[in-house]
Amino acid sequence: MTINAFPCAWPNGWKRTTAAFRRSARFGKARQRGASGWVSAQSLTVTDATIRVLTELARMGIQRDDCVISTNVPLRLDGLPRGGTAEPDDPSAVVYWRDSFDARRVMAIDQYDRVADNLAAIAATLDAMRSIERHGGAMILERAFTGFTALPAPPLSDAVPTWWAVLGLERDATREEAKAAHRRLASQYHPDKPGGSNAKMAEINAALAQAEQETA
Repeated sequence: MTINAFPCAWPNGWKRTTAAFRRSARFGKARQRGASGWVSAQSLTVTDATIRVLTELARMGIQRDDCVISTNVPLRLDGLPRGGTAEPDDPSAVVYWRDSFDARRVMAIDQYDRVADNLAAIAATLDAMRSIERHGGAMILERAFTGFTALPAPPLSDAVPTWWAVLGLERDATREEAKAAHRRLASQYHPDKPGGSNAKMAEINAALAQAEQETA
């Protein structure tokens, strides 16, 4: 699939929740504390919630390569969220997948103020919908999922290039790599250089500014 995992690729046609109306959630994980048994004590991390989503999709027969989990949390090389990053201003979470009929599906939630909780809500929703199938309603489940059909992406001409695309890098590039790419491109496109361009230089500068905000 060609959907970006980072930054978040919000699906066409889905309403957004404004920041003022987002709320805290109560998703958590249980941990064992000695002989006292299991207690629910820890908030979910983004990695925990991502694994929940992948587990629910696997139970539906969806392979890892057939889905994209898209958020505003930078990714590690293995595709899982990078730890230690601050909560993004936009905590949206979106999951795209292809079902057994090769239909593109999408589920997006942004009503909670943490990425992990929005991902956990998607996982819980997938589990609830799977219960329809467990009770013998396979056809009902298929009809229910038609409401989650992913609409086509906007034309490429309308898309805003990402900072790493402008700088000619991979999306998991570091800040230092972004700075090095900026220096290289600036030496080529600076307006004082032959063939340089004010517009191109402005695009390169904007890309570096965005990279410095989103990378470590």
